[in-house]
Amino acid sequence: MIRSVMVMNTQGKPRLAKFYDFQSVEKQQELIRSVFGVLSSRAENVSNFLDAESIFGPDSRLVYKHYATLYFVLVFDSSENELAMLDLIQVFVETLDKCFKNVCELDIVFNYSKIHTILDEMIFGGQVLETSSTELMKAVEEISKLESASNTISLVPKSVSGWRR
Repeated sequence: MIRSVMVMNTQGKPRLAKFYDFQSVEKQQELIRSVFGVLSSRAENVSNFLDAESIFGPDSRLVYKHYATLYFVLVFDSSENELAMLDLIQVFVETLDKCFKNVCELDIVFNYSKIHTILDEMIFGGQVLETSSTELMKAVEEISKLESASNTISLVPKSVSGWRR
């Protein structure tokens, strides 16, 4: 099971943090700080896989990928494959690139709901749902169409809106 998805910049500011098991806000902030402390102190030529038991408790692994100014991090348990989790980060970044034409930190900050939509199409309740960037894009486009269609629908019929008491 995936326990957490985090995206943070190289200064340690979280740009996206989603926890799939309950953590208080204070605990989430502490975990994000701890993860950043570990990642920022690692050399670039070392493995992207870490034991995260000291941070997240027993049976926890962490995989990360550093792109430009962002760290993409997945925390998971032993039921998940490490290479599959690394590939899932790659799929997430590819999908973001397709949505935002070369994604950057500001895209994540200003398109928070769209980022969560993509993540929710990929992972739900800590379980991986979709690993195809193409299928994720189809789902996101369909959701966008539904949202724009619902924005044009008036909930009050015109015959009633002009009615007065």
